[in-house]
Amino acid sequence: MQSKMLAPLFLMLVFLSGCMSESQTIIDDEGARESSFDWGLPDSIPLPQEPDDNPMTEEKFQLGRHLFYDARLSTNGTVSCSSCHHQDKAFSDGVDRATGATGDVHPRNSQTLVNVAWYQTLTWGNPSLGTIEQQITLPLFGDDPIEHGLNESNSEQIIQAIQADPVYSELFISAFPDQDDPLLGDLVWDNTIKSLASFVRGLVSFDSPYDQGELTDSAKRGEALFNGERLECFHCHAGYNFSDATIDRETTFAELDFHNTGLYNIDGLGAYPSPNTGRHEVTGKAEHMGQFRAQSLRNIELSAPYNHDGSVATLEDVVSNYARGGRLIASGENSGDGRVSPVKDGFIVSFEITDDEVSDVVEFLKSLTDTTFINNPRFSDPWTEDD
Repeated sequence: MQSKMLAPLFLMLVFLSGCMSESQTIIDDEGARESSFDWGLPDSIPLPQEPDDNPMTEEKFQLGRHLFYDARLSTNGTVSCSSCHHQDKAFSDGVDRATGATGDVHPRNSQTLVNVAWYQTLTWGNPSLGTIEQQITLPLFGDDPIEHGLNESNSEQIIQAIQADPVYSELFISAFPDQDDPLLGDLVWDNTIKSLASFVRGLVSFDSPYDQGELTDSAKRGEALFNGERLECFHCHAGYNFSDATIDRETTFAELDFHNTGLYNIDGLGAYPSPNTGRHEVTGKAEHMGQFRAQSLRNIELSAPYNHDGSVATLEDVVSNYARGGRLIASGENSGDGRVSPVKDGFIVSFEITDDEVSDVVEFLKSLTDTTFINNPRFSDPWTEDD
C-alpha cells in the first residue's frame, strides 16, 4: 500500500527541478499575530508563514522531533536527520560535506536549521523549493546523492517498524486526531513529512547577545563595518534574520535573491565546479552561474566550515575571501584571484580591510550565537528522554 504514496513523492522530485517565478506577491489578509502554536518569539519578530495544509501544532512538532532523531528512517538504519544536523552546531554537522546512508558524499555543505520558517526558499541553490515540506522529500527519497535512501523497495519495512513502536502509535494519533488511523495507508508518509516539517519550522533562535543588546566594543565596531557601504555585508544579510531570503506574515512582495560571490573563477570565465553551480544547476541559465541563496548568519560561529561546499575553514577566512572579491589560493584545479574575476552582476567587489577590522567583524558575527538555542531541551533528542 505504501507504494501508492511513494509514487507521487518520486514524481515530486522530478517536478522540483522547475523554478518559481523571479518574484512573488505574498499577502497576509489576517491573523498576522495569531497561531495555535507557541512560537516563543520576542514582540519585535513577526510570525512566519504557516502552510494552510500543515498549520503548526505542538503535537506535530513533538512527533516530528522524534522522527528527526530516528535512524530507522533510512535504508539501513544508520542515518537520521540529526546525523547531518547537530543541535550543538546549530543543526549543522561540522564537516565540509556530509555522507549518506550508503556512502554517497553530498556535493554541498549541511546548512544550519536556524529560523528556517522565515526562509523564502530552501537549500543552497534551488529556487523551486519554497516549503520545508517540499525540501524534506529530497534527503528522504532522493537518489542523487543518496542520503536516507528510502524507496519503494524498503519503505514498507521501515513503516512497519514505526507502526510497531507504541511511542509512535500515541504520537501519530495525537498529531492527527481527525484521522481514523494516521499510521495506515497512504496517509503515513504525508503525516511523516508534515511532522518533520513542523519540527524544523519550530527551530527558533532569537536570544543571542545581539538580541539582548549586549555587544562588546569590538562587536559594536564590527556591526558598524558590517552595515557600512565599504564592506556591504548587509546587502545580502539584512534584517532580523540576517538574510535577504527572509519572508514573514508581513511580507507583501519578495524577489527571489541568489548571489554569486566570486568564490570560483574557472578558466577566467567565472565558472564554478560542476555540478555545484548553484541556481545555474537548476535553471541552466548562464547568468545564474555560481548564484546561491544567502543563508542566515544567526549562530554562524557554530557552523564551520563555510560556503556552499564547506571549502572555507574559519570566519576570518570568509571575511578575507570577500575582501579579495573571491578565492585566492596558490595552486590547484580551482586556483585564482578574485580581484581579477569578471566584474558583472552578482560578483562581489573587493574591499580594503585591516586585520583588526576583520577581528571586529568576526566578533560581531559571534554575537549572533544563541547558546539558549543549542542547549534547549525542547530541540534535543527525545529518545534519550523516553529511555
